[in-house]
Amino acid sequence: MNAGVAGLAAQASHLATISDNIANASTPGYKRMTTDFAAMVLDSGPGRYTAGGVRAHDLRLVESRGALTATSNATDLAITGRGMLPVTTASAVAAGGERPFYMTPTGSFYPDASGYLRSASGLVLLGVPVGPDGQPPGFPRTTADALVPVRIQANEIVGAPTTTMRVAANLPATATEAGSPGDAKELSVTYYDNLGRGRQLLFTFTPVVPAAGDPPSNRWTVTIADSAQDGAVIGEYEMEFDSSAANGGRLAAVTTVSGGAYDPDTGTIAVTTASGPIEIDLGRPLQPGGFTQLAADFSPIAMTSDGFPAASMTGVEVDPAGFVVARYDSGDTRRLYQIPVVDVPNPNGLTALDGQTYAPSQASGGFILWDAGDGPTGSIQGYAREESAVDVAQELTQLIRTQRAYSSNAKVIQTVDEMLQETTNLKR
Repeated sequence: MNAGVAGLAAQASHLATISDNIANASTPGYKRMTTDFAAMVLDSGPGRYTAGGVRAHDLRLVESRGALTATSNATDLAITGRGMLPVTTASAVAAGGERPFYMTPTGSFYPDASGYLRSASGLVLLGVPVGPDGQPPGFPRTTADALVPVRIQANEIVGAPTTTMRVAANLPATATEAGSPGDAKELSVTYYDNLGRGRQLLFTFTPVVPAAGDPPSNRWTVTIADSAQDGAVIGEYEMEFDSSAANGGRLAAVTTVSGGAYDPDTGTIAVTTASGPIEIDLGRPLQPGGFTQLAADFSPIAMTSDGFPAASMTGVEVDPAGFVVARYDSGDTRRLYQIPVVDVPNPNGLTALDGQTYAPSQASGGFILWDAGDGPTGSIQGYAREESAVDVAQELTQLIRTQRAYSSNAKVIQTVDEMLQETTNLKR
C-alpha cells in the first residue's frame, strides 16, 4: 500500500508539471517542466520482497528553447542561442536602492514614464553605458556592478561634437609641372561644434610650380582654415607625392609648417578648432586609401567625420551585438548602451521566479557577462520574441499516460485494501 501511495504522489507531481506546461503553452519564453522518476528500494528478507515505491524529481529545462517569432516592436528582444538578458525589478529602480540581479530569456520592453525600458511584468532591462566614442568601457564580467537600468530620454535634444575626421582627394599631377598656372584647389568639410552647430574646415591645396625646364615638383602646400574663427588658418602642411614605378601617385611625406604635427605611423594630424581639437586622418605614407596625385582632375575621395548636429530622437533599436542605438531626425545614429548576454555553467540549476525570470543559484554556478555573440552565447535579436518551449501534443500524450498510471496505482491501493479486509475476516 505504501508503494501505491508513493505512486499516487509521484503521478500527482507529474500531473502538476504537465498542467503548468499546458497552461503556459502560449507564454513567451516559458521553459517546460519535466518529471523524472526514481525507484526507492527497501531491504527485503529472504523469500520476501518489500515494495519501496517511487520518488518524483521535478526539473525545469531552462536549456530548452522555443522558436523566435517576429514582432513590430524594436525593443522586443530575444537571444538567438545560449544566454539570457540581464534585468532587475521596476520597484527596485523606483526605490533607488540596491537592485536585485535577474535574467530572462526574452522580453517586450517599452519606455515607461521615466524612460526606463520596462516589460509589462515589471522587469527593467540592464546595460552598460557607452562612451561618446561609441565604445563601451571595460567592466567586470562576473558581477553586475557596472550594469545600470537602460533609460531612453525620448524628448531630449542632443548633439555630438566632431573629434575625428578623414579627408582624402586626388590632386592633378599636371598642376605641379613647369608652366602650370598654379591654381589652388579647395575642399570644404563640415564638422559640428560643442553646441551642435555645423561649421566648416576649408582645405586649400596650392601646387608648388617649378621653374621652367625643371622636373615636376610633386609637392602641394595645404592650409586648413576654420570658419568658426573667421577663416583663420589653424594648420599648414606640405605634401609630397611619390613618382616611382612602384608607388607612383601615392603620398610620400607630409611636412608640418604650423599646427599639430603629422604622425606618419597613424597618418593623422591634430588641429585646434574653436570647439577643441579634431584629429584628421590624411593617410599614411605610401599606403593606399589616402591622398593621391595622378594625371586626373581634382576630385574628393573621402570626407567623413564623427559627431552630429543638435537633433531629436525618433526611435531606438538593438543591434545583434547588443548595442542600444538611438536614431535622430538628422539621420544620425548614436550608441547609448551595450546589453551583455548572461550565461551560467548549468542553466537548468537556475532558480525560477515569476514572469520567466531566473536568479543564479549554487546549482547553476556563477554568471558571466558576455558580449552578445561572443563565447558560447548567441546574439541579441530585436523585433523578436521567443515562444514557449512547450509542445502541446507531447504534453497531452504525457497526460494520458499519467492518468493511466495514477488509475493503476489507485487500483493497487484498492486491491491491498480488499486483501486486508479478507485478512480481518479470518479472525471472525
